[in-house]
Amino acid sequence: MMRAWQVQKLGEPEEALALSDVDIPEPSDGQVLVKVKAVALNFPDVLMCRGQYQVRPPLPFTPGVELCGELVGTAGTDRVIGSPVLPTGALAEYTLMNEAEILPAPPSLDDAEASGFLIAYQTGWFGLHKRAGLQAGETLLVHAAAGGVGSAAVQLGKAAGARVIAVVGGPEKAEVAKALGADVVIDRREQDFVAVVKEVTKNRGADVIFDPIGGDAYTGSTKCVAFEGRILVIGFAGGTIPSPLLSHALVKNYSIVGLHWGLYRQYDPQSIVDAHHDLMKLNLRPLVGGRFPLEQAAEGLTKLAKGDSVGRLVVEL
Repeated sequence: MMRAWQVQKLGEPEEALALSDVDIPEPSDGQVLVKVKAVALNFPDVLMCRGQYQVRPPLPFTPGVELCGELVGTAGTDRVIGSPVLPTGALAEYTLMNEAEILPAPPSLDDAEASGFLIAYQTGWFGLHKRAGLQAGETLLVHAAAGGVGSAAVQLGKAAGARVIAVVGGPEKAEVAKALGADVVIDRREQDFVAVVKEVTKNRGADVIFDPIGGDAYTGSTKCVAFEGRILVIGFAGGTIPSPLLSHALVKNYSIVGLHWGLYRQYDPQSIVDAHHDLMKLNLRPLVGGRFPLEQAAEGLTKLAKGDSVGRLVVEL
């Protein structure tokens, strides 16, 4: 038996989740059993609790889409990262992973840091480089720059030689963005980010805009994107999915570029492996903004859902 958080009814994490004793899962062909060491919490975990994610496992199920763990039954300690096989998610003492999708954990990172290395940095890498073609010397605008995915985009933008403008909410998050290396930091609660972007770029605008928020962040982005700029649609953490005015994109000559990183597992899995090795060469360190024991995983997801966290929130086992 093992302990695992299970979504027993749909709703907010603190209402939907219960910590239960369940059987240790048995791997099928092509799968391996993994002892979970740390779980990086992601917004899809919150959406799955609510029943609002595109993947809807039957109840009860265990959420948790990103982890660092140890392979069970191998000689020595093989520390790995990756995503589990749902409905046996990572918020448990053991989980299952597809053997073909396992990646080595960066040796310089502890378990909590390593657990958050996959999704945020892969999303940033594929978004900025493969989809938007970010070039050295260009201006990159990052929304939610102190969050998990946004903080990774700031680091990757600086590593690519871009000028990075970070948009955050509140003075604490502004300090985080500065520490990450952002060249310009905008507190959206105190400043109009559109006006500041126009001012610091001398009305040119941002060449690439990284938007995991949607809603007003997207609408404002269309007003400060550069000629031949690219707006990266990463997600809709703000809760509102924009309806783009395509005539505006036409007359202003900018691109609206979508990114669903998970599709690369289906269409080009080798590109994920290649990106992982390239990312490890950059010696990046995920920003861990909070660590929780397994017993407090629901509390961590509640904090993530409210949007009052910085960096990655991690459950440590």
